Amino acid sequence: MWVPMAAAVLSGGLAALGHAPVSLPLVALAGLALAFVLFRRTAGPRMAGVMGWAFGAGYFAATLSWIVEPFLVDPSRHGWMAPFALVITAGGFALFWSAAWWLASWLSFQGRISVIAWPCGMALAELARSYLLTGFPWALIGQIWIGWSPMQLAAWIGPHGLTLLTLFAATLPLAFQRRRPVALLVMLPFAGLYAVGAWVANQPTPGSERDRPVLRMVQPNAPQHLKWDPDHAPIFFQRMLEQSAAGSARRPDLIIWPELAVPMMLDRAGPAIDRIVDAAAGVPVVLGIQRRVDWRVHNSLVVIDGSGAVADVYDKHHLVPFGEYVPLGDLMARVGFTNYSARHGFGYSPGPGARLVDFGPLGQALPLICYEAIFPQDVAAAPERPAWMLQITNDAWFGEISGPYQHLAQARLRAVEQGVPMVRVANTGVSAVIDARGKIEAFLPLGRAGHVDVGLPPPLPPTLYSLTGDWFATCILVLLLAGLFAHRSMNPARFVEREG
Repeated sequence: MWVPMAAAVLSGGLAALGHAPVSLPLVALAGLALAFVLFRRTAGPRMAGVMGWAFGAGYFAATLSWIVEPFLVDPSRHGWMAPFALVITAGGFALFWSAAWWLASWLSFQGRISVIAWPCGMALAELARSYLLTGFPWALIGQIWIGWSPMQLAAWIGPHGLTLLTLFAATLPLAFQRRRPVALLVMLPFAGLYAVGAWVANQPTPGSERDRPVLRMVQPNAPQHLKWDPDHAPIFFQRMLEQSAAGSARRPDLIIWPELAVPMMLDRAGPAIDRIVDAAAGVPVVLGIQRRVDWRVHNSLVVIDGSGAVADVYDKHHLVPFGEYVPLGDLMARVGFTNYSARHGFGYSPGPGARLVDFGPLGQALPLICYEAIFPQDVAAAPERPAWMLQITNDAWFGEISGPYQHLAQARLRAVEQGVPMVRVANTGVSAVIDARGKIEAFLPLGRAGHVDVGLPPPLPPTLYSLTGDWFATCILVLLLAGLFAHRSMNPARFVEREG
């Protein structure tokens, strides 16, 4: 039993190598294929659930290893919690895959139909963890293609369609492994889709680069353990002022600072805003700052016009559970536990929801703060189609190994899904301008202070995914699962005999 479980953990680790910063999708496919082989050799749904959990634990321990980084900002106080955080996170998300393996085994009992049941079960689990308990669609299986040609398929089928397609690519050739000509024939459609993705990725971007509005991204590179320190915060603020005032061949049309760039409440930031306006010399500035409304505190994106007036405000609405608020905190306040209540000033309160910010000649942008950009459904929730997306973030929490690069990768996928460029400005990096096909046109590397001026890429026509959202992939998945349930119900004797 222990040897197969160790093999399952190893296959999960291999599948994780498809994600940034390693980004080896073919190795990830090999890991998925190994996991499918192990699934077919597992006897019974109960054992399949155990093996699925081991596979998921190996995968999530590798992809979410950055989860320990926030606890290492102040290691003397919180460092002891880091290993527990990783174990609980990896083990918790692995339960989704455990349920997927149990369901796939119950539907197929590792027969020939397993080549359909296992991908469908896994894709259903990935869909579930994207929505349940506020959702966390980080490191979805389909994200192994970010930066590679198949990423372009997300414009039609979205992240969950890409996940289902990836799982079939890993399993279908194994179903015909004893008949190599048939196995090669099965691989041809996947090769064709890869070629289509490569063709789309190489299409020219419409419009002239000379006519593009110029954005200035300012990256202060403030380490998290120093960001709020009274002795260092003025240094980082001065650094952003200097980068905003720096000369250039062409005057920028908009200057963008990262999430929580100004270390004070908006209602007390008058002198700081005056200095920002002076440095920007009449150019509008977008910045991250906290603001208080009554007792509630918001993590906000604020637009300051050339005169210093607050032109617009967006409050983050998809907050990080336990990181930015305590779930059910307001409910606990009713029975006396006010230290967890956002309405009493403990943690952030959510904004009203997705909305657009009008930047005049630059067009309307969809503002996203930090990890809101990992949710395709949040991006699709915009009341109108934006001309571009603007993400401000503080990735210093994620460390310097994998977290910031995985966060950047997901921003690229959002651009492809919507056919809309993404501008992301990060405190420590990676700040980047991403065109509507997911190509990084300009960036500031991780761990470096500075600024970069770059033209805003144009949007492409609406994609199929931007019109249908996850409904297309969900309907395909439901039809396949319905067929599997029908197959099982029409052959009850075979399943009872094998399970017995």
